[in-house]
Amino acid sequence: MSGQGKIAIVTGAASGIGKAVAHALLADGWSVVFTGRRQEALEAAIAESPHAASGRAIASDVTDPASVTALFDAAVAALGRVDLVFNNAGTIAPGVPIEDLPFEQWKAVIDTNVSGVFLCTKEAFRVMKAQEPRGGRIINNGSISATSPRPNSAPYTASKHAVTGLTKSSSLDGRKYDIACGQIDIGNTLTPMASKMPGGVPQADGSIKPEPTFDVKHVADAVVYMAGLPLEANVQFMTVMATKMPLVGRG
Repeated sequence: MSGQGKIAIVTGAASGIGKAVAHALLADGWSVVFTGRRQEALEAAIAESPHAASGRAIASDVTDPASVTALFDAAVAALGRVDLVFNNAGTIAPGVPIEDLPFEQWKAVIDTNVSGVFLCTKEAFRVMKAQEPRGGRIINNGSISATSPRPNSAPYTASKHAVTGLTKSSSLDGRKYDIACGQIDIGNTLTPMASKMPGGVPQADGSIKPEPTFDVKHVADAVVYMAGLPLEANVQFMTVMATKMPLVGRG
């Protein structure tokens, strides 16, 4: 087990990709802090794992600087250090034309998907550069939308492009502290957020078509691989997607 004795924090861990990754890390020997806004949901997610004894629920709001600081302080107080952060918490806005999108919905996506990643990265740097042994790893959940937009997705697409910039800056700035930072871009894994895919979603040509999905287990396995590398090696960017999704090519 590559994670034996190591400590991870997973944001958005109560459901979907976050829960799957947190469970996979537990199975790989990690002690995992499940974090999200709802304490009860986090505790229920931990209880689903046969390795629940190595999980810990600490509620936090990634859009609130004080809450994120408290999360990292609580993790260190309870477990001694932080070796891995998986920045996974994210949200979307309604798929409406940009001219009809309320500013509040734009701001809600940016606050969670961009500022949340920044705040968790900031606290991870604070902790990781000071601990012994020094360093750690940050993995950001990007998206296919970090490179290719869907129709009527300006807030989400802009947020995920920004995450790519944060990943690159964090990777560069983390070198002197032995902090590695990479990104996983995921396309159409079957979670509640992607539940509409098989029934048909808008395409670039204006049509509505079903899209294939794949099991979230494969995302979790990929993150465990990235997390298990020694700090001298890093997966800078990885794309994991449904093989037949309409991303590669024209149309």
